[in-house]
Amino acid sequence: MTAPMAVPHEAGPIQQEWLRLATAAADPPKFAPAMIADLPEPAQRWLSHAITPGTPLWQTVELTMHGQIWLGQWRSFTAHQIIAMPRGYIWAATARVAGLPVTGFDRLSSGTAQMRWRLFHLVPVMTAAGPDITRSAYGRLAGEIALIPTAFQSAQWTQGERPGSAIATWKFGQDTETAALRVGGDGQLVEVVVNRWGNPGGTPFCRCPFGVSVEEESQSGGVTIPSRFRAGWWWGTERQDEGEFFRACITSAQYR
Repeated sequence: MTAPMAVPHEAGPIQQEWLRLATAAADPPKFAPAMIADLPEPAQRWLSHAITPGTPLWQTVELTMHGQIWLGQWRSFTAHQIIAMPRGYIWAATARVAGLPVTGFDRLSSGTAQMRWRLFHLVPVMTAAGPDITRSAYGRLAGEIALIPTAFQSAQWTQGERPGSAIATWKFGQDTETAALRVGGDGQLVEVVVNRWGNPGGTPFCRCPFGVSVEEESQSGGVTIPSRFRAGWWWGTERQDEGEFFRACITSAQYR
């Protein structure tokens, strides 16, 4: 088991939440192909590709990444993220707007979600919380299975309607979320789509297709995950290009 990362400075106001998510099981079971024998064939193909036999079934991953996020125009960012399936995540980042740093975090932990972003750590740029934000965050967490395939046992799996796809379903409190994973013939993850609660473009909150397209992958610690991907709302519709707002490259992954 690797030592946890230091809590990133952007997550300073919620340090205890980060540390709570970073608490991991001491001796997780190790992956064996027999564990996935009853799953839908596309899920078996992906997990056989993504997890080397004998790898511990980690439930927590800490990531570093960089990329671009759409804030009126494409802005560069650097970020740290922790994902603890199925307990939550924190994405803590710094973006540059007109050369000035905007820092903050998106959080789902202890059963609630929050977004808080500040210019120079002081001037509020965006703050959001409440039931709609939490419900949207649960949809995001469902899709994060792409970055921690070793947590596959926390979901229920069914065959997808599209060829080469499998559906992962979670029960988060009173909320049920599903992620449709499309898998290539070689087992590489191609796409993840979530019918996610949200208000893209300032519309009233509703279920909207949210998707991730995987462009490259890499292996670390016996686990293969997307290393370059893009994401956005209105996925699979004529508005997909308009809805794209996130492009990222993962530079490190530590599983525990």
